[in-house]
Amino acid sequence: MIRFKGIDAPMASSNWFDTKTILDGIRRWVEIETPTEAPDQVNRLVSLVADHYRDLPVTLERVAGVDGCGDHLLARSAWGQDQPGILVLSHLDTVHPLGFIERLPFKVEGDSAFGPGIYDMKGGAYIAHHAFRALCATAERSPLGITHLFTSDEEIGSPTSRALIETEGRKAKYVLVTEPARDGGKIVTGRKGVGRFQVFIKGVPAHAGSRPEDGRSAVRELANIILALEGMNDPARGVSVNVGVVRGGTRPNVTPEEAYAEVDLRVLSLKDAEEFVGKILGLTSKTEGVTVKITGELNRPPYEKSNAGASLYEHAKTLAGEIGFELIDTHTGGGSDGNFTAPHTGTLDGLGVDGKGAHTDYEQLYVSSLNPRARLLYRLYQTLR
Repeated sequence: MIRFKGIDAPMASSNWFDTKTILDGIRRWVEIETPTEAPDQVNRLVSLVADHYRDLPVTLERVAGVDGCGDHLLARSAWGQDQPGILVLSHLDTVHPLGFIERLPFKVEGDSAFGPGIYDMKGGAYIAHHAFRALCATAERSPLGITHLFTSDEEIGSPTSRALIETEGRKAKYVLVTEPARDGGKIVTGRKGVGRFQVFIKGVPAHAGSRPEDGRSAVRELANIILALEGMNDPARGVSVNVGVVRGGTRPNVTPEEAYAEVDLRVLSLKDAEEFVGKILGLTSKTEGVTVKITGELNRPPYEKSNAGASLYEHAKTLAGEIGFELIDTHTGGGSDGNFTAPHTGTLDGLGVDGKGAHTDYEQLYVSSLNPRARLLYRLYQTLR
């Protein structure tokens, strides 16, 4: 059964939540560019983050990167590690390529602070760290131990961190994910599951002018497959299937021998996942002499709102009300590392900063969200038990 500590726990000095101080810290993280495919850059930031913990009561564990990805970092509180505690999930990689900071430099205009990855999700990762630092400034420790996991590959589906996330998630009592808030500050209590697939088609080449009858077009067969995939879309059930990459053929006067596509699937439930993964993998060729091979799987399981997740949200909503803002929950189609923990551990997502423009050239956080969102994380640390 979930229990929550009374909400009258001591607060750190209000100076800990000074907006300028928090924003200065975020700026240092943002100005180290960290595209997933640049592990040396990601590791520069991992080292900086580790340095931020050196004077705090934690143990640090750095997991070496593999398969072209950067390192992962675990910061564990020196207390409470003998029982299930709080796991905080953050990622340090971004989608923006190296040099993008020249196009989108850190700057503040009114209530908006701009920079690559500032909203998704360096702002959220930093305020979670800052809230922990504020917690350590009080005489009283949190009832539960806190483990903050910083990963390096979330933007490409967490291939090298998934096992670590799932292991730590199963050990935890609660999971807090610092992905950005949605639509004006809404918190996330559900996400669609994500499937990724590759379609390989092999036909028979021929001279398209003199011997077209000898050919079997892989591109034409791909067109059949695309129509079948697009036909699986079912908005009423929250199912979306998108053919996002298509390649095929060599020259206009050659019947194409090969064709290829990449497919994205989004589903609301495990039941739908099983059905549509089966449908996609079961597609076959309609043309004699042409072969169709489809590979792939569910990359992230659906994050369905559980009883534990609902209780966690209600508690966060109460804390937010005391801080002075209304916390509303929402469901989103985008996946996160919370998808890996929600099936077995109470998970609350979207605890990062508010803003807009994730993955764009106008990505920004709202400066006014820094104080209340950092304080909410701080109060969650204090009161979860």
